[in-house]
Amino acid sequence: MQRKQFLMAGLLAAPGLALARIPFKQLKHSIQGDPFIVGSGKSRFGEVVKFLGVHPNDLKISSKDTGGQLSVFEYTGLGKVGPMLHIHFEQDEIFMVIEGEYRFVVGEDTHVLKAGQTIFLPRGIPHTWIQLTERGKLIYFLQPAGKMEEFFSYMNKLTERPSPEEMDRIHAEHQMKVVGPPLTL
Repeated sequence: MQRKQFLMAGLLAAPGLALARIPFKQLKHSIQGDPFIVGSGKSRFGEVVKFLGVHPNDLKISSKDTGGQLSVFEYTGLGKVGPMLHIHFEQDEIFMVIEGEYRFVVGEDTHVLKAGQTIFLPRGIPHTWIQLTERGKLIYFLQPAGKMEEFFSYMNKLTERPSPEEMDRIHAEHQMKVVGPPLTL
């Protein structure tokens, strides 16, 4: 029970820490709307986004909720896969492993994370990850939010794999660059 309380406290504190750097006067004007709850297995605005067409990647807190300061996603991995090696030019990422085990490569360093662990990935550093267990779950934050929501939505609507040139263009439009292949086991 203590681990669950610790994880929940971290999840609740992270958005506040991200927003704490914004002057209060600016914050009042940048965040719109009322408090909300997003259910388990649901996405903030109901859009179903599947990473690689299979793995649920649910938006929990939108850039629209935070004046562009933060996005929060819940990823449910149903197999041993991960993204291509890539760079975010404008966003830092924070990953919290909720279930399973993951290998992260950040720059020249490799880290294996288990449930309850968190990793911070600064912008501008090449990184990727791969799920090491059959099932896994991540909560991850992008700060500032950038264009990741739009990227996932766009990729989710594609009916065939883009050419490498098209993939480069899509990533560039969303403040990223692919710099290598995904990890393999």
